[in-house]
Amino acid sequence: MTPTIAVTNQKGGTAKTTTAVSLGSALAGRGARVLLVDADPQANATSALGFAKDRSTDLHAVLLQDVPAERAIVPTAVERLALLPSSLDMAAAEVELVPVLAREFRLRVSLSRLSGYDAILIDCPPSLGLLTINALAAATHAVVPVQCEYLALEGLAQLVNTIEAVRARLNPQLAILAILLTMEDRRNRLSLQVADEVTRHFPDLVARTRIPRSVRLAEAPSHGKPIDVYDPTSRATRAYAEFAAEVQARLVTAAAAVAS
Repeated sequence: MTPTIAVTNQKGGTAKTTTAVSLGSALAGRGARVLLVDADPQANATSALGFAKDRSTDLHAVLLQDVPAERAIVPTAVERLALLPSSLDMAAAEVELVPVLAREFRLRVSLSRLSGYDAILIDCPPSLGLLTINALAAATHAVVPVQCEYLALEGLAQLVNTIEAVRARLNPQLAILAILLTMEDRRNRLSLQVADEVTRHFPDLVARTRIPRSVRLAEAPSHGKPIDVYDPTSRATRAYAEFAAEVQARLVTAAAAVAS
């Protein structure tokens, strides 16, 4: 099965979309064929890759109109990186999914029909609603971005419990691949304290790589480019390249553990 990674955190402002786009581009740069699925009604991953948010064939059509996913997928300017875009229509998807049969598995079924990808990344909305549950039900792994600020700690335990509940009830293969510390400022004592606290509670899950706070990283989406295209020499580009290598290593380790 294609490794499918949900980039998720119910708290907003944790760099989920930045991580999904930057990781997808970094993995593609390492030779992987990657599909990025924008499951967020804000469609920020879609616009961050240079596409408009008013598309008629998008994830909404796939989930609720039975449009095959391959018809909605578009190539991006990054070689080997494709996008299943979101649009403004996704704002109604949470409500529209409620009466649908097997509503938690709509995304899993659609993605299971695809082939030709080495990895699928799903950019989740900042909530624990049906779209996020769909993403977790479809995923083999989760990456949890956590910004190095105090309030980030409050929702982390709840998210871990949600992932455990999805694994118990909907998706036994789901596992947290990594907790990624983002927006780190090594000059800020609080930032370092939060990083130490998260590492203390989840020593095996926290990624070695940390993403620095970066103006260039914040600018990149407004130009419709991933950070490694917008500024190949930035600290953030190097950090996400290192994280992509770490993700690939962790996937190999996870696959070996399952095989044994």
